[in-house]
Amino acid sequence: MIYKRSSALFAEAEKVIPGGVNSPVRAFKAVGGTPIFVKQAKGAYLYDEDGNRLIDYINSWGPMLLGHAYKPVVDAVVDKAKKGTSFGMPTEIETKIAELAVSMVPNIDKIRFVNSGTEACMSAIRLARGYTGKDKIIKFAGCYHGHSDSFLIQAGSGAVTFGSPNSPGVTQGTAKDTLLAGYNDIKNVEALIEANKEEIACIILEPVAGNMGCIPPKAGFLQALRDLCDANNILLIFDEVMTGFRLAKGGAQELFNINADIVCFGKVIGGGLPVGAFAARNEIMNHLAPLGPVYQAGTLSGNPLAMAAGLAMLSEIDRDEDLFKRLEEKTTYLHEGISKVLNNANVTHTINQVGSMISVHFAAEEVKDFDTSAAGNNDTFKAFFHGLLNEGIYIAPSAFETWFITDALTYEDLDETISAIEKVAKEL
Repeated sequence: MIYKRSSALFAEAEKVIPGGVNSPVRAFKAVGGTPIFVKQAKGAYLYDEDGNRLIDYINSWGPMLLGHAYKPVVDAVVDKAKKGTSFGMPTEIETKIAELAVSMVPNIDKIRFVNSGTEACMSAIRLARGYTGKDKIIKFAGCYHGHSDSFLIQAGSGAVTFGSPNSPGVTQGTAKDTLLAGYNDIKNVEALIEANKEEIACIILEPVAGNMGCIPPKAGFLQALRDLCDANNILLIFDEVMTGFRLAKGGAQELFNINADIVCFGKVIGGGLPVGAFAARNEIMNHLAPLGPVYQAGTLSGNPLAMAAGLAMLSEIDRDEDLFKRLEEKTTYLHEGISKVLNNANVTHTINQVGSMISVHFAAEEVKDFDTSAAGNNDTFKAFFHGLLNEGIYIAPSAFETWFITDALTYEDLDETISAIEKVAKEL
């Protein structure tokens, strides 16, 4: 495929935007080459500035659960825009989407909308600290919770891709309050709690990791965390920015039957517009201003366009009883097809899948945490990425990102993808 126009646009962007991109993971630094500039998208396809059609497996990094330019979402945004784009005042639609979200998700009474997943996670740990009166948090190596200072300690995803998991600009004072544990290693968590008795406000994690590739929790891991939190007056925070409304109506809490104390949302909840949210039981959420002393605010929080998109998206998910079954079936079909092709080509790999999240790791060992993910063969991934791109298949330009499956994908699209991988695998 030819990407002449994308290359020219990237050169122009580099002059006025750091690195030519407004989010580092969009750059191709980890794989080499020039980022693709998108002109439009529809359903399961991207159409770039050079006129190429690409089957999309990132789907705006997760939100496009039902496909790009999904008509009910687009219609809702257009209709709302005609009435004004922002007011900085309460609107009825904020209550409507809040009521729907609370009805869909277990163990939450109230929800507050913000503008991004980063803001949701940042606010959640502030709330946890304010509620418990304690300062320290436990996060897991390779889990990414946005670019707030507290989280840029072995953050996974973009941070790892660019070789700076501990970002300059994060103070020592902030870093000392962030305790780092190994994902799926409950003994490590127990040791951290023992060494910091009565100092830990919360444990935050992706219940299914997506920022070191897709990595599921080991059997019993989430329950063990729940038990440790209960025994030590620690709040358990699920970062469901990726998994919320994607793995089930009620997200990972529903899928694994584990209740978190605070849940963070993003991506799907905004229907593709910039939205985040955090939610909890009344006794925790009532600590937020204006009811309580924990301050959090945002001029564009609850923006009517974003709320319209999110309400339309959640309404579609809520009414479609077969959606998550279809998504898992399509993802499993892709999983089995890729595995067969790579096995036939004798390509060392392992594939992780939870529902409609899937990733291919070019590693011999089971990928269960940051270290085993980082041990994958990045040179093989680079060749795999560019080989698929040349065949019209777009996956994340990083070995440390999950793929997101959309319901707009047909089985013909999946077969085309598997055939492309078969062709590429011969060159790996």
